Amino acid sequence: MPIVKRGDYSYFIHPITDGIPELKPELIREVAAYIAKTADTDVDKIITIEAMGIHIGTALSLLTNIPLVIIRKREYGVPGEIAVHQVTGYSKDKLYLNGVNKGDRVIIIDDVISTGGTMKATIKALEIAGAEIKDIVIVFSRGDGIAEIKKMDHTPRALIDVDVSEDRVIIKRSE
Repeated sequence: MPIVKRGDYSYFIHPITDGIPELKPELIREVAAYIAKTADTDVDKIITIEAMGIHIGTALSLLTNIPLVIIRKREYGVPGEIAVHQVTGYSKDKLYLNGVNKGDRVIIIDDVISTGGTMKATIKALEIAGAEIKDIVIVFSRGDGIAEIKKMDHTPRALIDVDVSEDRVIIKRSE
């Protein structure tokens, strides 16, 4: 996997996390099928985060017939929209949640967790909406992100744990 630097942050590039060089249908299908088989999908909605969670969430939605809600990086200003601050290893931004109601049971799906900043913002938005988070599944985990989310009384599960140095990615564990 190629590594690029964003400031002091070593960022790895993979088809699931970046769509580069190309994202093959069999890879998306395999990831979504594995999540469908192993995750708590007794939920009302699948939640994912723009942009690279969309393909995984869409494939999972198609397999399970569960509606998909995409947390966006752009404000739409529709009634009930919830804005939260996101801080990652390389950026600060806002995320916007629409379409989740009080009492909705949800599963959160994303491509990668590293610092946990995006996931913290997602969980905060869902809590504000009054949703019940039943499961959190991440494809790649690196860094302290999962430990940070466990402090919020949630237990995310990653399919693959990796370490990233300036010149390589080391697979520590995979399901």
